[in-house]
Amino acid sequence: MTANIQPIYFDLKPGKIVDLQIDHPVKLRIKATLAGYDLGQYIILKHPAPQNMSNYSDVLAEGNVVVVRYLLEGQQGECYAFKATIRNITKIPEKFIFLTYPEKIENRQLRTHQRYITHLPASIIARYDQGVKKTAQLKGIISDISAKGCGFAFKTDNPKVKVNQKDIFVVLRSPSDIEITIPARVCNSRFDNGKVNVGVQFKEDDEQVKKLLNQLFIEL
Repeated sequence: MTANIQPIYFDLKPGKIVDLQIDHPVKLRIKATLAGYDLGQYIILKHPAPQNMSNYSDVLAEGNVVVVRYLLEGQQGECYAFKATIRNITKIPEKFIFLTYPEKIENRQLRTHQRYITHLPASIIARYDQGVKKTAQLKGIISDISAKGCGFAFKTDNPKVKVNQKDIFVVLRSPSDIEITIPARVCNSRFDNGKVNVGVQFKEDDEQVKKLLNQLFIEL
């Protein structure tokens, strides 16, 4: 999982959440929303809780250096990070944070196993000590898969919907039309453009997963 220097192209859509880390004069980590950017010039962030910005006046100050981190989901899943300097902070019409445009952006692959794009109808069901409860079921699709985990997606109009980290079963029908129930765990979830994407980790060396990948002609 080595870091790579990428060409300077900030590929993130407005509305996405980024993580800000500031180490001077005190350490602070907060979330902010990308409002926009001018390629090569500056990046604009909107503070998610502007009423609290006064609490950070000595940290969110012009000239302070920040580390910005954000995630981009693909077949590999990657975390991007860069350093920037606070250029300006506005109060009207909104409380925006203007950052210098990054000179370099580093990325780090989060997954060591390649995931393969799929479109398999499936459900995830909460897993309890006594087994499966059919009432707690979410129907959607497996959007990508590997021996270690999968991406599960379902549609919703509510941007506040999320799936908490918990033990689950992934239920689907194999290409040979056999129902498979795979023990797994939810690692993360996020709402994106009318659907929730859920990161799922399989239990180690599950034979059902190996058989499924073999039936999908995916090599381990």
